[in-house]
Amino acid sequence: MQTTTLGLTPSFGFGDRTGLATPGHIAAMRSTGTSIAPIFAQQSIREMSRTSRTPAQVMADAARAVDASGYCNETGADADHLKTEADIESTVSAGFTFFTLDPSGDVDADADSDSNAVLMEKVVQLGESVRWMDRFIGTRVKLAGNTSIELDEMSCRRAAVKYGRAIDTACRLADCVSRTARAANRPYEIELSIDETPHPTSLAEHWLIASRCREKGVTLISLAPRFVGEFEKGIDFKGNREAFVTSLVDHARIADELGPYKLSLHSGSDKLSIYGPLARATQGRFHVKTAGTSYLEALRVAAREDASLFREILIASRLRYSTDKLTYHVSATLDSAPDPTETT
Repeated sequence: MQTTTLGLTPSFGFGDRTGLATPGHIAAMRSTGTSIAPIFAQQSIREMSRTSRTPAQVMADAARAVDASGYCNETGADADHLKTEADIESTVSAGFTFFTLDPSGDVDADADSDSNAVLMEKVVQLGESVRWMDRFIGTRVKLAGNTSIELDEMSCRRAAVKYGRAIDTACRLADCVSRTARAANRPYEIELSIDETPHPTSLAEHWLIASRCREKGVTLISLAPRFVGEFEKGIDFKGNREAFVTSLVDHARIADELGPYKLSLHSGSDKLSIYGPLARATQGRFHVKTAGTSYLEALRVAAREDASLFREILIASRLRYSTDKLTYHVSATLDSAPDPTETT
């Protein structure tokens, strides 16, 4: 399997968590007849840890399936949700080409509800690191169409508190990707993930984050905002579809203005009702990241073919749920899951 960068070509990441689903993903790609580029090797460091896989194993499993199938179209390899330089170094070494940077640990989600007084206290604490945002205060950004973004003082201050440290982290990690990949003579492209927050990314926040990345010399191939609505793995979009589409169009206009770069839809498994609007709003400059579907299908196979194995999985999942759910947007509860002793 020869992985490469995909540029602005529309792309779809399959997220084969078990290392067994890629043959099915390849068959799906062949059946579509589309120009969408696939990413078969895709897994976050977090999920590698939970499934006891290494970056090299993820690449090897995908390569084995691709080579066995004779698939010869271009494909990328997504090192997902990278948070440290060590993560970057290990995934570059394994041959990944698409690096999703996740600075969510430095996002101050409380900024969305902080009072003005608290925000100003935090701005003072952040000091020089967010002074760059001052020059945007009072700016009015006019996007294509009738949308404008008012960058008043409080919207800038709120964005500075919420994302100031995260932007610095993202730029530092991007520099690490560039240095490490160049040293290894490997191609690379960078996606920035800002979707793992409780509240949707505002247009002002998107504009300020992308502007700062460009100023710092970070070339984004895609950016994943936290869109309006709920995005849970393995099920369709939950929320006001009209509001989502309206917001999506404006985010796409920002991506055109400050890039161009693709808009990335994370937790995109089975979001059938919004794939069309995503493609149209972005004029084909999109990336969809999935993982939930193939994992759920694997569970369906286990339930049908080996009931005792499925019970073991269900017991383990119930024990881990309160911990593992903290890293996802999910609404399921333990009360809604069957008792393992009663499953047949």
